Amino acid sequence: MTHLPGQVFHAIPGFEDHLIRELGSINETWGSLFYSTAAGLVFWHQNAWINPFKIEFDSINQAAASLRELGRNWAPCLFTQYRRASLIRAKLPPLPQKPRPFPWLLPDTPMGAFTLLDEHTIIASANCSSPFPGGVMEFEEDKEGPPSRAYLKLWEALTLIRKWPLPNEKCLDAGASPGGWTWALARLGADVLAVDRSPLEPEIARLQNVQYMKHDVFTLKPCDIGKLDWLFCDVICYPPRLFDWIEKWLASGLCDNFVCTIKMQGGTKSSQAEADFETPLRFAEIPNSKIVHLWHNKHELTWMKIST
Repeated sequence: MTHLPGQVFHAIPGFEDHLIRELGSINETWGSLFYSTAAGLVFWHQNAWINPFKIEFDSINQAAASLRELGRNWAPCLFTQYRRASLIRAKLPPLPQKPRPFPWLLPDTPMGAFTLLDEHTIIASANCSSPFPGGVMEFEEDKEGPPSRAYLKLWEALTLIRKWPLPNEKCLDAGASPGGWTWALARLGADVLAVDRSPLEPEIARLQNVQYMKHDVFTLKPCDIGKLDWLFCDVICYPPRLFDWIEKWLASGLCDNFVCTIKMQGGTKSSQAEADFETPLRFAEIPNSKIVHLWHNKHELTWMKIST
């Protein structure tokens, strides 16, 4: 077993070019996995293998035993040797396969990942950036209540931070229309101020704990809204405009918990020319915050800052 310096990054389908730009220097590529020993801050990945090892093995039993020595939970990420990997995986503890309900308290046990380079070589890391197998998080979806599927990325973000609004806590949902995030927050019992220039779906607007304000939220000052427990933002805007607005809220001290989508330009699959690589770095400098690309994100990142 040999420790590998650097990290292995699992690329997001369609955004491989974003990851390549962030990495700059790439030592090796294995299918959708990019190994780099010179990576700085990297956001455009599905999963990062933080402490990778190379394992040479002679038998299926030996491979499984080596993985069990490193950790308990293992999700394969394969580009070759599928049959051999399935035999190894069968000798490891099973992973949950069913979609999860929300809210769901994420366990503290780390999630590992592995791949096979050939019949006798494994690359593996028992500690990954995502606690979900392969970075994939699937929920039991509500097909009737929410007006869109945008609520899924909010559920994923709240699951990652292991915290969500409690009943009667005050939340601002900026860019709320048509109401997917507002629906999810109201369902938790929170009091939601939904702000957008476009209206909410009527079923969402009628919810008892929802107040709608027709407004460009970026023209509202923090003092216009007052003290909040949570600020949520899924506004379609240029990232620098979001950053400038969030800076005002941080300076005000009127909110401690933030979950914001940093939208890029273009559609689901877009080129580097349509992405802002600089503003996420500014967000990353905000103390006690983090940036991730959620499984349910598209051409966007999610910034989170939560009080402890």
